[in-house]
Amino acid sequence: METKKQYKPLPAYLAIGPSDIDGAGVFAQEDIPGDIEIGITHVYDPDFENDHIRTPLGGFINHSKNPNCELRDNESKDKKLLYTMRKIEAGEELTVTYTWYDPKEINK
Repeated sequence: METKKQYKPLPAYLAIGPSDIDGAGVFAQEDIPGDIEIGITHVYDPDFENDHIRTPLGGFINHSKNPNCELRDNESKDKKLLYTMRKIEAGEELTVTYTWYDPKEINK
């Protein structure tokens, strides 16, 4: 029998808070090692914008040209997963480089 992972909007070591980048962001509450999977950011659904539903993790992560995280497809390509690219220090905001749209175009 397959054991399913329990869905949690954010791991206990992350929190949403005010961001200097844009609105709210996702912040490390403790040091996070490099190259680990943090969680699901998007779930494939062709009925939604960009063919994906954003999870709380995906909805609050901000754009950076110098990110500390990256999105990767899962094996079946029906989810996007967030991975750290390097060690992230407690208090640091988690960021990715947006590739589906230009964040500057949203605020026009």
